[in-house]
Parts: sequence; C-alpha cells; structure tokens
Amino acid sequence: MCGIGGIVSFHTSEINLQILTGMSASLKLRGPDDLGFLGWSGKTPVQISRNPEVLRGSRICLFHRRLSILDLTSAGWQPMATPNGRYYIVFNGEIYNYLELQTQLQALGYKFQSHSDTEVLLAAYAQWGVKALTQLVGMFAFAILDTWENTLFLARDFFGIKPLYYTYWQDGIAFASEIKALLQIPGVNRDVNHQRLYDYLYSGLTDYGGETLFANIKQLPSSHFLKISLDKPQHPEISCYWQLDINQNLDITLTEAKAHLRHLFLENIQLHLRSDVPIGAALSGGIDSSAIVMAMRHLQGEKLQLHTFSYIASDPNLSEEQWIDTVTGAGATVVHKVQPSPEELVTDLNKLIELQDEPFGSTSIYAQYRLFQMAKAANIKVMLDGQGADELLGGYRPYLAARLASLLRQGQWGSANQFLQKATKLSNTNHQKLILRALGLLLPSSLQASIRQLIKKDVIPNWLSRDWFIKHELIPKTYQSKQCPEILRAELHQALIKSSLPMLLRYEDRNSMAHSIESRVPFLTPALVNFVFALPEEFIIANDGTSKAIFRQAMRGIVPDTILDRKDKIGFATPEKHWLKILRPWVDDVLNSEMATQIPALNVQQMKEEFQKVLEGNSNFDFRIWRWVNLIRWAESFSVNFED
Repeated sequence: MCGIGGIVSFHTSEINLQILTGMSASLKLRGPDDLGFLGWSGKTPVQISRNPEVLRGSRICLFHRRLSILDLTSAGWQPMATPNGRYYIVFNGEIYNYLELQTQLQALGYKFQSHSDTEVLLAAYAQWGVKALTQLVGMFAFAILDTWENTLFLARDFFGIKPLYYTYWQDGIAFASEIKALLQIPGVNRDVNHQRLYDYLYSGLTDYGGETLFANIKQLPSSHFLKISLDKPQHPEISCYWQLDINQNLDITLTEAKAHLRHLFLENIQLHLRSDVPIGAALSGGIDSSAIVMAMRHLQGEKLQLHTFSYIASDPNLSEEQWIDTVTGAGATVVHKVQPSPEELVTDLNKLIELQDEPFGSTSIYAQYRLFQMAKAANIKVMLDGQGADELLGGYRPYLAARLASLLRQGQWGSANQFLQKATKLSNTNHQKLILRALGLLLPSSLQASIRQLIKKDVIPNWLSRDWFIKHELIPKTYQSKQCPEILRAELHQALIKSSLPMLLRYEDRNSMAHSIESRVPFLTPALVNFVFALPEEFIIANDGTSKAIFRQAMRGIVPDTILDRKDKIGFATPEKHWLKILRPWVDDVLNSEMATQIPALNVQQMKEEFQKVLEGNSNFDFRIWRWVNLIRWAESFSVNFED
C-alpha cells in the first residue's frame, strides 16, 4: 500500500519540480517508509532517484511513497524498472497471487531479484500486456511507463479498492492516489460538480463512475485502464478490462453452493494473509467480520497472534459488544476496543474531512477512523475487513424490498405474500416502506411521483435551492425501475458499482492510509463475486427474509452459531441523533458560518429550522444534517467554488 502520482507535460518545457514534490509530500501518510522519483525527457535516459533535483529537464515525472508490506528490503523500492529498461512502474496495492504468477513467469524464463509483488506485476505486464490485469488477484492502482512505445499506462483494480484520480489543466495531465495531491497544482481549479453536489446532499451518494465532487478532477473507474500517448497526451484512451456478468445462472444445489463458497472464502483469506508485517482484523461482531476473524484462526491455528479492533457504541441499543466478546473468546484474540465521544469527533472532524478529500454521509466513518488509529498504536500495519459483503450478500434491510420485487415480477404472488409477512417481523423493517420501495423498483418513473408524495420525499427538498439546481440542469434522483426478472441481483450489482461500495472503499482507504495501515478486503475478488452473483436469489436472501443465507451455512463449524443466527443488522452504527444534541452549539456555528451563506445550493434558513425541529422531536432524524455540516466544512477546507 502506497501513494503514487505523476505529471505529463503537454509542452516541451520541463515540469516544475516544486509542484511534483508538493504532490508527493501531500501523500506522505500513505507511504512513510521511503520515496522515489522518476523523470524522463523522451530524449535522454530515464532518471530514478530519491532526490527530485536530478529530474530537471523532464517532460514526464512519476513519484512513489512506500509503505513496506512485502519484501521490506531496498529490493522492493520504486519506481522499479525491467532489466532491459523498457518499462518503469509506480504501484499502490497488493497482488495476493504474486507467488503463483511468479512461478508462471519463471517457467517462461523470467528471473527475479526481489520478493516483492511489484516486480512480479511489472514482469506480468511486460509478458502479457493489458491481458495481465485479468490474471491478478488483488487491489491495485498503478502506472507503467513504456519508453519504447512512448506511452503511460494507468490501471485500477476490479472493484476500485485502490484510488486513482487524474486531471487536465493548461500545461498537462496529472494523476495521483488522492485528490489533495492534484490540488497542489496551481492550474487546477476547484469548481464544484453540480450533479455530484446534488447526489451527495440528497442521498449521500459519492465516488461512483468517473467523476468527483470537483468538476475538473476525474477518477479512473474500477476495472478500467487509461493509456496516454506521450506524443498526444491530450487524448488518452479509457477502456474497461473486466465486467461482472449478472445474467449468469448456475445450476447448482444448496449443498454444492455452500461447499464451494466456503472453499472460495477460505482461499481468499489465505491469500490475504500474505505479509511480512503483523496483521490484525476489524471486528464489529457481525457475520462478515466474525467470519474473517474465525477463518484467520481456522487457517493459521495457534501460531497466529490475532489482534482484533472493535468500536463500541455508547448507546446500548447500538452496541454489539456481546457479539464481539463471543468472537474474541472463540478466536482467542488480543482484544482492542474504542468508544469515541462526540467531543472527540468535533476535535478530529476537520482532520477527517481533509484526509477524505470529499464529504461523507455519517459519523460511522469516524468510528472506523478511530479503529485504525488504535491499530497503529498496537503496531499493526495490515488489517483485514469485511467491506463489500453486505453489497454482495444482501446484508442491508433495503434489499428485502428488492427480493420482494423479484417475487412480484416473477408472478410468485403467494411466495411474495409469505416473504412480506416474515420479513416485516425483522428488526428495523417497516411494512409500508418495504412495499413502497418494492413498488418503486417495479413501476415506471412516470408513476413514481405518487410514491414520493406518499412517503413525503421531494426530489428537491426545501432545504436545497430549487432555482440554483434547476439552473444547473441537475437530474433528480428517483427509484430506477428494473426490467429484469431478478431485481435483487440488479440492485446488488448497482450497490457494488455505484450506490454503496465505491464510497465505503474511499472512506476505508483514507482512514487506513491516514494511519499508514494497509486495509485488505477479502470478500472482493472476481472469483468469489462472480460465483455469488450466479447463485439463485433465494440463496442470498432466503424465503423467510434471512440475509446472507448461503454464507451463514458455509461458515457453520467455523463461526459460532450465535453469530450466524443473528437476525439484526447494526454494523458500525454511531448514536447520531444523541451526538447531534450534544453537539448542538457546534452545528449551530457551522450553519451560521460565513461559508454556509456562500453556498448558493443551500437554503440555510430552512436548514436551521429543520435542525431545530429534529432537536425538538417534531421532525424525523436522518443523515441529511450530517451531510449539511460536512459539506460546509469541506467547502471551507478545500476553498470550493460554487459560482459559474
């Protein structure tokens, strides 16, 4: 896990090295162990050094900040070159199957000088080119300079676990692991992306596709690569190298599916345990994180000193401590717990906004931040986490509506009625909302206005400036009706690529990197995801509403039954409403700040009135309030421009 970046000049003039070193310095936390620079004029030999001054006269520059995880020696230093001097790489991430790939490449005549996955990745690209991408098991964002072809090749992993942003300005194109590095370039403006601003304020949606909240900063989408010709850098080519096929259907029994899923999951855990530094695990007490912890113990036995890190909510209704204690006892782990206070949140919030680069939707991200802070204090450099499992296995309550919609679409009226009766008995499930959401997934958009009236949810709430958003031609958010027979599968796919996972991966990447920790997500490999998406929907959400049904069965005998039999869903839930009441003076200060009045997209007076109603209990609490204050603080921290 590292930080990478680079600049390609549009002109023959050399790159300003002060900008390059500023970009590198902004990513220091991503790679505190070492750094390296590369420069090339296109005419003279490539220069690689820890001293950027030797790069003078370069038209293309790359940099790397190293967090040492595999091969801690200088042999793993980057930028790294092939022996013939054709290819040069800067790489952020881990290739978990690097040993298997190394064996294949050795059979083809390659010789290796290090034990790092970087050297294997570089050799794989030299041998197979872009086809190497689909052979990788891992998380990655990297750039490879080809001095013979005169191109720069950028690629991002299958699910976007590792970030990669880029931008154009009048002098060139630049890329980096984080937005803040690109904002070091004087010519990059800070104009807001109007549509993304609406998406965030209305529903908390960020990070999907190829755009960001900054209009002129893009992100390379997951499972895509970008190729830049150094002769014509103004016209890069972006291509998709992998797509999840959601139309596949396996003819498989429940017993067969359970056995194969167990095999795939344990194989993933084994690969994700490859490290030359200590490894720990985030543990919420839910099924996913518990399965990771118990699988680690199952595979490694007593020899593994297993550290677990858990957030404990102060609200007994949100606390999962009893489940955490069950797992830590069964797994014989070294236990670490943290219980953040709202006062600590205020102290850390500005720092949290700065490291995230874009706003976030709730305070649960702060619980995660404190978890990684605790892991750093325990000298853990690698953490395993259950991110992606809820999107893959239908873990969130709204997916019940998608399963109901599937049954209705398929004409299974009796099964739909039975499912509805059983699902509404689950915690945090509302009968009316479940039906309305299911209808929203079935009905065409022309009929959805009626549903929005029923649930009293306008597409442009009165705390937004309707005139400003209409002026900027926003596309309002509505339920997207699904034409396919298996609506749950389509909704899970949407969550995986757009509505949920992308932003969660950004939160986790920045929170872990802020503490120089590599966070690994073993649920997110193409083999496991492809398999789960090919299973019947009733294997994912059972006919009684039980989520993650097949995974619960696959983990029997490894995870305690009391965990696998849980019917509730909490996760890293923080007592948001309680915290807001305590933090009222701070929220008032934010809403009354000069910055708040300078954001034309907001109706600040209406926001103040709604906040008061929430405090008095006269209006329902939801995450909109945190989005308001996050946006205002973000705009202030990053000097965002909202004017045309």
